[in-house]
Amino acid sequence: MKNTWSGAVALAVSCRRIEVRMWHRLARTLAGLIAAVSVGFGMALAAAPDTGARAQLDAFARSVQAASGTFTQQTQSARGGQAQPAHRGEFLFKRPGQFKWVVQEPYDQVVVSDGQQLFQYDPDLAQVSVRPVSDALGNAPAAVLFGQGALDQSFVLQAQPERDGLQWIRATPRSAEAGFAHMDIGLANNLPQRVEILDAFGQRTVVEFTTLVPNPSLPPDAFQFVPPPGVDVVRMR
Repeated sequence: MKNTWSGAVALAVSCRRIEVRMWHRLARTLAGLIAAVSVGFGMALAAAPDTGARAQLDAFARSVQAASGTFTQQTQSARGGQAQPAHRGEFLFKRPGQFKWVVQEPYDQVVVSDGQQLFQYDPDLAQVSVRPVSDALGNAPAAVLFGQGALDQSFVLQAQPERDGLQWIRATPRSAEAGFAHMDIGLANNLPQRVEILDAFGQRTVVEFTTLVPNPSLPPDAFQFVPPPGVDVVRMR
């Protein structure tokens, strides 16, 4: 009985670690995505056609310096079938390069960038990983925000057909090391409403911005993160 119990615990921990690794991959893409969509996309769209999506992204980049909101995200495997349980949470961003992505359901996860370092906190594992923002995001969309060059130098930008009442644009990374195949951004009323990511493993993640408040008043410490007492802090080099 003891061996059976120990085996079950070990299996649960192993599954949780696999899930966390998948979350970290997704978090890296999402964090870069939110920073790019929210801050950097409209600044370098010269290579994209002058479409409705282009005009709305330009307007968003010009007028929105910060935002807060709520989201849902759901991921489906490359083989299709039943999607993973939907995640729900809140986000903040502020130019340049500060953002906070907090999953509240079905479990807690936190990703925070103070503009210099990226913190990924898993309360269940009592672990925080810390790495430089530039290293963590690499070829993710946020790279343009952190001085990696114009967006059209890193991505192929293509207008997409109108769908679900939204104007769409697709960004396909030029680098094979980006970690995702492409992402589609749907906009309405000069605000991003939905993001669809196809990652390098064939998984499809859909992020819906259920609310988005432009230019809110944010406290000075909104993007500061202090690891809770007792957690393991792993600094990635």
